[in-house]
Formats: sequence, C-alpha cells, structure tokens
Amino acid sequence: MNLNAPALPLALSVPVTVPVHVPALPLPLSSDSHGLGNQRTRESGTFTGTFTFTGEKDECDNTAMDWDDLRFVLALSRHGSLSHAAASLGASHTTVGRRLRALEKKLGVRLFDSTPEGFVATAAGNDMREVAERLEHEVLSLEGRVLGRDAELNGKLRVTTMDLLLRHYRPQFASFIARYPSVELTVVTSDSELSLLRREADIALRLSNTPPENLIGRKLGQLDFAVYASRELAQRVGPEAHYADYPWVHWDERLETRWLDSWLSEHAPKAKIALRVDASSLILREVVRAGLGVFFFACADADPDPELVRIGPIQPQFSRDIWLLTLPDLKHTSRVRAFLDHFTAPSR
Repeated sequence: MNLNAPALPLALSVPVTVPVHVPALPLPLSSDSHGLGNQRTRESGTFTGTFTFTGEKDECDNTAMDWDDLRFVLALSRHGSLSHAAASLGASHTTVGRRLRALEKKLGVRLFDSTPEGFVATAAGNDMREVAERLEHEVLSLEGRVLGRDAELNGKLRVTTMDLLLRHYRPQFASFIARYPSVELTVVTSDSELSLLRREADIALRLSNTPPENLIGRKLGQLDFAVYASRELAQRVGPEAHYADYPWVHWDERLETRWLDSWLSEHAPKAKIALRVDASSLILREVVRAGLGVFFFACADADPDPELVRIGPIQPQFSRDIWLLTLPDLKHTSRVRAFLDHFTAPSR
C-alpha cells in the first residue's frame, strides 16, 4: 500500500480524536493564483475531529475526515508543489488544490502557505502531517504483517531498481517471469530511490555501500567503475592521452553533480564538457558510443561492449555493492521470498 491507495476498505469506521492546535491564522475563502485561497482570520484554538476509514462521510459531522484527506496533506507536505504531490497521488494538480481548499474550508484553518520555494505547512498543517505519518506508519505496518502471512505464490510484486542493474540482471528477471507466471511483476527503473516503507515497492535492487538499517536483504556482488570512450575517439586522441585531453559528457546542471565536478577538478581540470545529459545511463552509453565524449561506466556493463574501451584504471572510490533489499515484515511473503531466492541461487 502506498499513497496511491484509496480509502481503506474496512467494514467499520475507526474514530481517531486528534487535537490539532490552531493559532490565529488567515483562512481560505476562495481560490487565487497565489496559493490555495484568499484569507480571513480565526482565533486560535484546538480542532478535534474524526478520521473515518470507510470512505463514507458522516452527514451529521462536518469535521469528519477520511484517509484521503490525510493523504493529500501528507503528499503536499512531502513534495512542496501541487504538481509533484499530484504525481505521487495519481491525481491532477487541480484535484489536489481543490481537495486541500475544501479541507481548509471544512476545518476553518489554513494548512499551507505558498512561498517562492513551494508550499510550506503552517503550524496546523504540520500537526496534521504528524498525525498522518503516524496513521500511515500503523496502516503500513499492519499491511506488512498481513502480507507477510501470504501463502500463495501469485499476485503483484513491485521491484525498484535502476536501468544499469536491470540490464545487468536481465537473465534473472527473465527466468523469474518464466518460472512464476502467476506473479504480476512490475519493475520501476529510476535513479530516485522509491520508499519501501511507504509501499512504493516491495523489493529494492540497489547500489549502496551502506544499505538502510531498517531493511534486510542480501548482497549480490559489487560493481566497479572506470572511464570509457568509443574506440574511434580513443584512437583519434591517442594512447598516451590524459583524461583532460578527451571531451567529456556530464550530467545536466540541475542534477547533483558535485562528486563528478570534484573528480574532474582533480584528474582533468581543463577538460572540455562537450555535452550534458539527464540521468539516463542508456542515453549516456549511446552518446559515448557515438564518440561525443567520455564518461564513467560500470566495468561489468561496458567491458563486453565492442564499441567501448576503458581509458583509465578502475576508480575504487566509486565501487558500489549490489543489494537486494526488502522490509522485515515482508521477508516471509511467498512471492518476495521466491524473488530473493531466485536471484541468489547459484544456478541463476
């Protein structure tokens, strides 16, 4: 379960009395372009309401909130923008704005301030976020224990990884699908790590020398990295060339690039940046193979490529362990266990 889940389909409502301190704050009246609404003021006080987990509103209680109310508050608190919150919820940004304005009107308090850096929770918004996080933790913990009792090797399994590791473990993914056709496998490839705790994925296949302590798993191996060029570029620049003699491919400046900037300043201080690209290793590989520049690649991935050649030694400071990770509550789930066992079996 994650933030994309609908209201919990329980058979009865679970009333949770939540005191939320509300200081003297402006209140939203109507939508405008500067935030969630125009403003008026109410006195400070304490809101005490009921969270209803059936998804059914209590017509006699105008302050009743269901899980969806908290999901929207939690998403905007975490992401700071309507568009990013909407993406995490599988909704449109107009829906997020409309739901939050309705909630603010229902409670009679402003939950977020609009700033140049994005939406920032007010004191009341932070109170609701803390409550939402506690409820989310309890619900996800319950779900983990329930899923951990799963005895059938079928159903959905969601794995988060990066395209480099998906290519590296293609045979294992293919043989798992062939061996367990009743498991509905989804693989999400991204350089951004999805949260297993929030059930954005069941299993993570990651590069890390320090895996999170709240996850359990198995170390599959290690990837070493070195700088590669196309064979044609390496021949043109010459066998005695230094790193700075090559044109370089670099990350988009909007990404986190300090590690590469630091390495280049030490080993190739006058190197020309010929091209910048986004975070896709597939794009990087294609532009390097085309001779547009050089870049770091995993040796296990690039050494077999006949169009690439290593132009320097392995850089041990960039070596990373490969981990297959999951939550302790899910380790006995049949499909999770089958996936872990399949990937670590000697014959696979």
